[in-house]
Amino acid sequence: MGLMGKGVGMIGWIARVFAHSPLARLFAFAVLACAAGLAAAQPKAPLRFGVLPVGDVVESRRNWEPLWADVGKQVGVSVVPLSVSTYDALAQAIQRREVDIAYLPGKMALDAVSGGQMKVIAQVHRREGPSQHQAVLITRKDSPLSGLDKLLAMPDQWVMARGPNQSVSGYVVPQTQLFLPNGIDMETRFRDVIVGTHQETALAVANGVADVATNNTTDLERFGRQFPAEAERLQVIWHSQSTPAAEILVRSDMPASMQRKLRNALTAYGRQDGQRGERQREVLRALQSSYGYVAADNSALQGAAQLEYEMARQRALSAQWTSDAAKGARLDRIEKDHARLTAMLQSQAERPAAR
Repeated sequence: MGLMGKGVGMIGWIARVFAHSPLARLFAFAVLACAAGLAAAQPKAPLRFGVLPVGDVVESRRNWEPLWADVGKQVGVSVVPLSVSTYDALAQAIQRREVDIAYLPGKMALDAVSGGQMKVIAQVHRREGPSQHQAVLITRKDSPLSGLDKLLAMPDQWVMARGPNQSVSGYVVPQTQLFLPNGIDMETRFRDVIVGTHQETALAVANGVADVATNNTTDLERFGRQFPAEAERLQVIWHSQSTPAAEILVRSDMPASMQRKLRNALTAYGRQDGQRGERQREVLRALQSSYGYVAADNSALQGAAQLEYEMARQRALSAQWTSDAAKGARLDRIEKDHARLTAMLQSQAERPAAR
């Protein structure tokens, strides 16, 4: 029996023993207060943080632990990492409500929000210019695949290394902005396809296992620090437009007070002066989030929703259809689904608190 249960049982016993005593109520109140205090003193269950490892699991945990140790102290609840290694494993954990906080790219965040499991509280702060985050295609400098024109002209001659379908820069953006507009489906038109993390795809090209790979400017910079010899063999042959920032989400049923505490702690992180602020900024740099985090809500996912819409429309336009009517029906469904999703995200924009 828990502490509260024991306390309530003791109150009943005292009440029976002192049923006719004027001290009965006083004793009962004192015991109940003591039991409640002991129960409140029990440690709160930690919040579980889900994130896909960048590089390897050990490195990712090492980079995130200082941030969540600081945030946990500020909000009064410890935050522990949830060990996952694939997009699918993380998505399943979110569906099972085994994740309380998550750091997700646009498509995964969109799926978690539209499925009702999570909501956005913050996003990575990005600035325009040289620091913007873009998807890229990379090849070896000494590769016979000398440029983008050759890749698009003869895709079936090359081995492609790419991210999983949920990866924004590893799949969604290059598929939407480059390949589908040129009549190429990344999943079917290459001689072979290797699916992996950004680190794995870069290594596949550097070591001659793949001819071309998707990646992004942020992870390629990290790759250059970790694998300088391999990075020296690589060249970028295509840049995308700037991609949507990654989001920090919490369980949709998390108490509003805890959501506010987490958002406030994250958006203040690294903004203090002195040694503490500099230490936190070092943590942010290790997470490739040098500018910290800004408050956000579900409406921040409209860029991700636009990418999903563009990819679905490109697929429909390039597919083989039995009739124009069937093609038109599919395009009409895509338009309606996008309008419905956009309206939902706009309706979930949080209004400023009244003063």
